[in-house]
Amino acid sequence: MQERIKIKIKNMNWGNKLLLVFVVFGGMISFMAYRCMMTPVNLVAKEYYKDELSYQQVIDARQKAGTLSSGIALMQAAESVTLRLPEEMKNKEVKGSIQFYCPSDESRDRRFALDMGGTARQDISLRLLRPGRYTVRTQWESGGMRYFDEQPFVVL
Repeated sequence: MQERIKIKIKNMNWGNKLLLVFVVFGGMISFMAYRCMMTPVNLVAKEYYKDELSYQQVIDARQKAGTLSSGIALMQAAESVTLRLPEEMKNKEVKGSIQFYCPSDESRDRRFALDMGGTARQDISLRLLRPGRYTVRTQWESGGMRYFDEQPFVVL
């Protein structure tokens, strides 16, 4: 069978061979275009452009967080993830949120309200998080000042 195909291709003139190459190339391009159209594309945020317009506030909050004595500490224990804010936040009223953003799977994203109770520390149960790589985004407000921190974290 292969010998027959080789003989037929050998006996084709150059015009037919060129046409065969174009047809095969067009088929490959069509297949790749089909695959690209069927691949889901998830943006980082649903309201990407609206969020981009208010990004200067995030830059300012990140700079304010950089002026504190230390950054946010994230530690994983046997049954929880502990978030510890800088010492300046102890015994102060802190309002904000912590978001565990998973770039590879939107269904793993989790958001929690900060509930420090004056200790500048919060524990989050591991039962609420699945193992994987996250970007932890913490934003909080204390004393009329806004702060923002973002860091990678792996839940085991």
